[in-house]
Amino acid sequence: MARPIVLSNGQLHVGINRFGNVHDFYYPYVGFENHSAGSTGALRHRIGVWVDGQISWTDNPDNSEGVNTDWVYDFKYPHSALIGHIKARNDKLGVLLEFDDFVDAEVNAFFRNIHIVNLRDASREIRLFMHQAFIIGDSRSNTDTAQYIPDSKAILHYRGRRAFVVSGNNGETSFDDYSVGLFGIEGKEGTYMDAEDGELDRNNVEHGRVDSTIRFTVNIDAHSSKRVHYWIAAGNSIHSALGVHRKIQKDHALTNLKRTADWWNNWLKPLYDIIDKVPDGHRESFLKSVMIIKSQIDKSGAVIASTDTSMLNYSRDAYAYCWPRDGAFAIWPLIRMGYKDEPVNFFRFVRSVLHPNGYMMHKYRADGALGSSWHSYVHEGGIIAPPIQEDETALPLLMFAEYFKKHNDRALLDDYYETMVKPMAEFLANYIDEETGLPKPSYDLWEQFFLTTTFTTATVYAALVAASELATAYNDQDNAIKWQLVADDIQAAAHKWLYNQDKKMFYRGLLNSGERNIRKDDSIDNSSVFGAYVFGLFKPDSSEIKSSIATIMQLFGINDGKVGLPRYENDDYRRTDKSITGNIWFIVSFWLAQYYIDEGNNDKALEILNNSIECSLSTGMMGEQMDPVSHKMISPSPLTWSHAEYITTILNLISKTKN
Repeated sequence: MARPIVLSNGQLHVGINRFGNVHDFYYPYVGFENHSAGSTGALRHRIGVWVDGQISWTDNPDNSEGVNTDWVYDFKYPHSALIGHIKARNDKLGVLLEFDDFVDAEVNAFFRNIHIVNLRDASREIRLFMHQAFIIGDSRSNTDTAQYIPDSKAILHYRGRRAFVVSGNNGETSFDDYSVGLFGIEGKEGTYMDAEDGELDRNNVEHGRVDSTIRFTVNIDAHSSKRVHYWIAAGNSIHSALGVHRKIQKDHALTNLKRTADWWNNWLKPLYDIIDKVPDGHRESFLKSVMIIKSQIDKSGAVIASTDTSMLNYSRDAYAYCWPRDGAFAIWPLIRMGYKDEPVNFFRFVRSVLHPNGYMMHKYRADGALGSSWHSYVHEGGIIAPPIQEDETALPLLMFAEYFKKHNDRALLDDYYETMVKPMAEFLANYIDEETGLPKPSYDLWEQFFLTTTFTTATVYAALVAASELATAYNDQDNAIKWQLVADDIQAAAHKWLYNQDKKMFYRGLLNSGERNIRKDDSIDNSSVFGAYVFGLFKPDSSEIKSSIATIMQLFGINDGKVGLPRYENDDYRRTDKSITGNIWFIVSFWLAQYYIDEGNNDKALEILNNSIECSLSTGMMGEQMDPVSHKMISPSPLTWSHAEYITTILNLISKTKN
C-alpha cells in the first residue's frame, strides 16, 4: 500500500494511507522509530463518523480488495507546501470530510484541520471519532501507557523518552468524550470498538499495548459545515510534549498552518527561478517531487529510501534506511538547484558513519547505526571481503565534488578533505584487482550480485577523477596525480574487460576468483550501459555506448513503442507475469530519458516523463516499479531515488534547451 501523503519537518514524519489514516508515525528520526508500524491492521489510526444512529469507519473494508466502497477519497498537495489535502465523501451518510494535514515546520506536532460538511437537507448532529494506536519505539514489550490529562484537555501516550499528546478542538471547545484501553492483547480489538453506539466509556488510564479514541460533537445545519482542529504533539519527555501542546492551544492551530505554509514557500524559492522553464504538465509534479525528497531527509542528514512501511505486511524489513547511493542521487538535483543545507547535512552524516578503512557499509538507520543486511563477508570462490557496494562509497564522494564545484566552499573542503575525501579516495584507489586493473568485486547496485560490475566501475572512475580535482583545489598535488592515474588505469581496463563484442553490450560485470579464473556475467543489465554513459567511463559517441543502447532498445521493445525499461532481463523481483522480462523501473526509465535529451530527442524523453506522471498517484507519488501491463505502481511509495531521477531528467531538459 503506497502512501499518497507524507508529511515531515525532518524530525517528525507522518505517512497517510489510502484511507486517509495515519499509518506511519516516525519520531524523532525520519525513517527510524516508527510508532505505528507493523503488519497488523490494528496499528493504523482510525477515523469514524457517527450520524443518524450509525457509525462508519473510513477504512472498514466491504469488498475483496480491502476497500470501503462507501467512502470515496481524493488526495492532493494543492498548497505549494507539504500540506496534504484529503477529501473523504460518504453519500450514504451524507457527509464529506476535508482534511488539511501537515507537520509543523518549527515544532514537533502533526495537525489535521478537518472540515465536516453536512450534505443533507436537514440539520444534524455529527460525531467525529479520532482513534490513535501506538507501539512506542516499535516495542513489543507491552509497556506503553495512555492517560487522560484533564487539566491539559488531552490524552497522553508515553513510553520511556517518547511522549505523544493527543488533543484538539472545534474552535470553541475541546473534545467532549474519550477512552483509553488495550488493543491486540487479551482479546481486545481497541477503544474504537466502544464508539459503535456513538459514546465512549471514559476510561482514564491503561498500560500495556494501549490505544485511545476521542470524540468531537458538532451540530451542523443543512448543507453547512464546521471545522475540527486535531493534533498530536511529540516530545522526548512528557514535559516537552505537553509544552508543545500548550503552545498550540495558546496560538491556535491555524497559526501553525500559516507558519508551515510560509516556511515551505520560502524553502521552495530556488525552484521559482526555473519553474517557468519546466515543461507544461510537469510543473506541479516537479514541485511535489522536490518536496517529497525533502520529506525523506532526516535532520541528521540521512536520506531515507522510503518511509512507506507497507512492505512489513509481507517482507522482513522495509526501505526506511539511508543507502549512501540513494542519498547521493537524491541530493544531486538539490545541489544543481542551489540548495546547501541538505547536501552539507548529508556529507556530515556520511562522514559520521564512514568506516575507518574509508568505505561505506550497505545501509544505515537515521541515527547512524548500521542497518540490517543480507550481504556476506564470504563470497563465491572463497573470496573474503567486506559486505559493501563500492558505488556507495564512490557516489557520496562524487556528490561532494559536485557541491564544491557549484559553491566553491573552501571552508567545507578544508573541513572534509582529511576526514572524508581523502579516506574515501584512498580506499577507492587501493581497492583494485591486480590482474584486471578494475575495482575489486563488491555487491552491485541492485544488491544481488557480487561482481566487479560495469556500473560500479563507472562510479569509481568518476569519483577518483573528482577526488583528483578536489586534491588540486586543496593543494595536495601528489594525491591529485595519483588518483587521476588510477582513474585512467580503470578506464583503460574497462575498455579491455567490460564490453561484450558478441552481444554488442556491456557485461554486467566479472568476478576474478583467482588463478586466472575470471567469470564474466553477460546478462543484459541496463545499469551497465547507463553507468558507463552517465559517469563518463566511455565517451557518449563511442561505438560501445551506441551499440549497447541499440541492444537494449531492441531487447526491451523500445523500438516497438514500449515506454520504460526494467532493471535487466528476466528480473523476477515482484514480477507480476512470467511472460514479461521484468517490471518497469522508474529510475531506469528516467536514465533512458536522460540519454534521449542528450541526443536531442526531447519528444521521446517527454514520452517517458509523461508516462511516469500517468502511473503515479494523484499526489505525484512515484514508487520503485510499475506493472508494464496494468501500469499500476508496485512497491513502496514514495521512493526517493525515483523522484530524484525525475527531477534530474527535468533539469537536464531545461539545461539542454537553454544551451
